[in-house]
Amino acid sequence: MTFDPSEFRRTSLERWEQSAAGWGRQRAVMQRAAQPVSAWMIDAIEPQPGHRVLELAAGPGDTGLLAAELIAPGGTLVSSDSSEAMVDQARARAAELGITNVEFATLDAEWIDLPTASIDGVLCRWGYMLVADPATALGETRRVLAPGGRLALAAWADPQDNPWISVARQQISEISAPETAADPDEPNMFAFREPARIEQLLGDAGFTEIQIEQVDIVFEYKDLDDWWDTQLDFSATLRDAVGALTPAQRDEARDAIDARLARYVADEGSVGLPGRTHVAAATA
Repeated sequence: MTFDPSEFRRTSLERWEQSAAGWGRQRAVMQRAAQPVSAWMIDAIEPQPGHRVLELAAGPGDTGLLAAELIAPGGTLVSSDSSEAMVDQARARAAELGITNVEFATLDAEWIDLPTASIDGVLCRWGYMLVADPATALGETRRVLAPGGRLALAAWADPQDNPWISVARQQISEISAPETAADPDEPNMFAFREPARIEQLLGDAGFTEIQIEQVDIVFEYKDLDDWWDTQLDFSATLRDAVGALTPAQRDEARDAIDARLARYVADEGSVGLPGRTHVAAATA
């Protein structure tokens, strides 16, 4: 099937709107695992008091909100997402934390409605690989950054390094659409699995001083049922795929998934699932 960017944008936004409430409920689970990633990214943009920092695809906003205190006094965080429901989640989180030096905006990474050279630093944790045209998105990021401004991004590494999510998706796909193989370079969470693609896109967008590393993280759950419920809360795509299975197929899938993840289950039942992400920084 030929990739249709317009249709992808429409369905992607619809799914993020549907998933926003789940991301809000599960925010602490994700951020607990992702804290080392957020810390690396914030260090990489070198935030200073008075800076104006933009977070793209912010979701509940945790990475940007960590930077907000570092750019005070006088600095402002622009917390943005293409999904209005996600922006609402970030707004609620900022209110909960009492963070006031933040503006909230519904922005698409491919068309950033901000003036040229108006931003000192950009953060985008696990966002660029999910847009229809990442080259355009990175070009827009380069445009809004002031000369010498810094970008920091994260993008998931290979599926085999991320069993916390890839095992379930692979197993469901094998049952529901065993002969359908999407182009692995089309927008998806593993589209930037090769660091060379990240470096190429950043270079083509005009960035310099490109740095790419890997960060290993662990997602912790009380048991596999807790993990499964969390995944369904996060992902409208996974919920839809599971919902399309017959009861027998759902049981088959879950048994197979549990067997594949058994190596990560401790004797008392708790689960620690590994993940690996690329992190990259560059200068405008």
